Amino acid sequence: MAIGRSDGPGDTVEAVDTLVIGGGQSGLAVSHYLTRANHPHIVLERDRIGSSWTSRRWDSFTLVTPNWMNRLPGFPYAGSDPDGFLGRDEIVAYLEAYAASFAAPVRPSTRVTRLGRRSDRSGYRVETNRGVFDARSVVVATGFFHKPRVPAFADRISRTVTQISSAAYRNPDALKPGAVLVIGSAQSGCQIAEELHAAGRRVYLCVGRAPREPRRYRGRDINQWIAEMGGFDRTFADPADPVERSRANPHCSGKDGGHALNLWDFAARGIVLLGRATDADGYDLTLAPDLEDNVARADQASADLMAQVDAHIAAAGLDVPRADETNTDDGGAAGKAELPRIGRLNLAEHGIATVVWATGFTGDFGWIDLPVLDRAGYPIQDRGVTPYSGLYFCGLHWMHCLKSGLLFGVGEAAEHVATHLLDRARATAAAAA
Repeated sequence: MAIGRSDGPGDTVEAVDTLVIGGGQSGLAVSHYLTRANHPHIVLERDRIGSSWTSRRWDSFTLVTPNWMNRLPGFPYAGSDPDGFLGRDEIVAYLEAYAASFAAPVRPSTRVTRLGRRSDRSGYRVETNRGVFDARSVVVATGFFHKPRVPAFADRISRTVTQISSAAYRNPDALKPGAVLVIGSAQSGCQIAEELHAAGRRVYLCVGRAPREPRRYRGRDINQWIAEMGGFDRTFADPADPVERSRANPHCSGKDGGHALNLWDFAARGIVLLGRATDADGYDLTLAPDLEDNVARADQASADLMAQVDAHIAAAGLDVPRADETNTDDGGAAGKAELPRIGRLNLAEHGIATVVWATGFTGDFGWIDLPVLDRAGYPIQDRGVTPYSGLYFCGLHWMHCLKSGLLFGVGEAAEHVATHLLDRARATAAAAA
């Protein structure tokens, strides 16, 4: 599979046809197709298989997509609860079993520090904490959510207040005593806020522009409707300006069998809703006057999605339950109370000891020594194929369509990348013959 050789005195390099960087779902999916084609390759994993699921998710984390959507190539979910939701450790077990099913050539504890072109431009040189590799082809399968996106004004919050990202949050007991401010109302922010409130914490939630969706509607999980309507195959409205990549995911939960998350319900239960945080000075946090608009936006997103489902059902003539309050957990805006209008929040006065930033993530590809990123820091590629011959990406959020980075669709993305890579390898071999 790999051949050791020396480029010079003391410079031992391991040569391999293809390196896959990342041993998560996308890297393993690519490896599945390369293994099936008997193509020599190595998968480099900085820790162990699935480690990002445990290192960057809280203890009670579950997927928000049901188990039947776990469709890695050659290894669909085969358990007894297709409509359930895998927990964090179950996801890791699923990935480990997948790798074992085809003996994926994974090298754990191998952290890549640099990826660049070989001096003779015949391939790529990859430097790691465990040596140097030369490869004809490289697939970067490290995902995109690497660094928490936290605004600069976070540095102006008093150092007596603990600040962590959603990736560092583990459970309520791990936080110091006191109230908690969660900033961000997409999936992670709302799920963490709900868990903290259930644990008896006083919770404040800065509400952003994230939409929401029902967990179930008219007899099915909402994801089943979205899949049937082709929503997961949706590509960019404008490929030249793919704003979809920066939009927050709708808040919903897979915990305890799955349920909808509703901001009005949060308020009724005692979670204090606030507008977006825009600045800070010591203990004082400045809030935008946009709470009502943001809550209304979340409501409208859920209503619009249900209307799309209704239209789909009518057009297809499906025999399913009628649309009423008995077959959805959406909750609407029933029982809504007046929302607070707070322009400035003093953290000390409200006993807030911890701020949890749930404001999204961004990519970190500084170790790639090639101009392959756009102005937003997103890899320049077309369905994973870059302008550099033999260099690929896989598993990026919204790489080609909505499901490109999900367990539901990463297999299709991996197949496209692997097919292109294998065709190139065959063409190269034929030209050299």
